[in-house]
Amino acid sequence: MIVYEYPLNERIRTWLRLEDLFEKVAFFIKAGDQRSHHAALLAIFELADVMTRSELRSELIQELERQKASFEPLRGNPEVDGERLEAVLTSLSNTLAELHDQVGKLSQHVRDNDWLAGIKSRTGIPGGVCAFDLPGYHFWLNQSVARRREDLRAWLGPMLPVKNGVAVVLKLLRKGGIGGRYVAEGGLFQLMLGGRVAQLLQVRVANDMPCVPEVSANKYAVNLR
Repeated sequence: MIVYEYPLNERIRTWLRLEDLFEKVAFFIKAGDQRSHHAALLAIFELADVMTRSELRSELIQELERQKASFEPLRGNPEVDGERLEAVLTSLSNTLAELHDQVGKLSQHVRDNDWLAGIKSRTGIPGGVCAFDLPGYHFWLNQSVARRREDLRAWLGPMLPVKNGVAVVLKLLRKGGIGGRYVAEGGLFQLMLGGRVAQLLQVRVANDMPCVPEVSANKYAVNLR
């Protein structure tokens, strides 16, 4: 099955973008070669740009607190796995604490690093990061894999509370969703929300089905074609 995900508000759209970028950074750091570590640094720059959104941290904290408030009343319910519930609540509490402990603007450490800023300013120029343009960066790329990984992880480190928060929120949204099997008659399908607030839509389509779903939504319904 091919899984398509559609954010139904701006917050989810931002969190999905962050999730994708964090996954790319992890993949390219692990790969280890020069080109992969260059790609990892570019993804860190993209993360820094996305994190300039002033409401990002407060919206993430708000959603985590909302999720925590929805789970806490389930304590003592005999129909709920108490051990799993406590694990979820602990995860939410720890993630909230990490975000509350952060000071200053998100990713400010990247923007305040003059060396990184010099590299970032060249990335918008086609072919602008050649060795003759940035000899200092060329020197860094020729350091050991271990040294480059250490630096990349240091630049990524202050962003990890956001990564953890996004991971927890999206995991709970995906697992807490309501699913069903539907047929788009004539290529069209409408799902009435019935007053429910939808944040994320996940559409699964068979790999051999030659179609790509297009989604539009409002507070009353989700439309696919």
